[in-house]
Amino acid sequence: AHGLPQAQKVHRLFPRAHVEVIGLHTVFEHHEAMVPIALKAFIHENRLAFPIGVDVEDKESFPIPRTMAHYKMRGTPSLLLFDREGHLRKHAFGQIDDMVLGADIMALAQEGPSPS
Repeated sequence: AHGLPQAQKVHRLFPRAHVEVIGLHTVFEHHEAMVPIALKAFIHENRLAFPIGVDVEDKESFPIPRTMAHYKMRGTPSLLLFDREGHLRKHAFGQIDDMVLGADIMALAQEGPSPS
């Protein structure tokens, strides 16, 4: 109810040169029902404009998908915020206030690339 509209807003408001929103479809129950056509319908119904990847099943972490297990995500909504170098800078579970997220994003955008 909050995470997807917030992701849409971030995707719409911030330039791609500074922020890229990527969704991750994680299924930790009813794997057999979550086929690509179901995800495609969900994306269409919710008018999601950012790319969405599909997390993969992992025998070692089953029923938790691989990426969800790797980042120790507890459910939805989850937020992973990476800097320009790909370092995880914020990991949150649950609703994040829009102003807090905006401030976090702008702080990272202001950092620019790491010195070589």
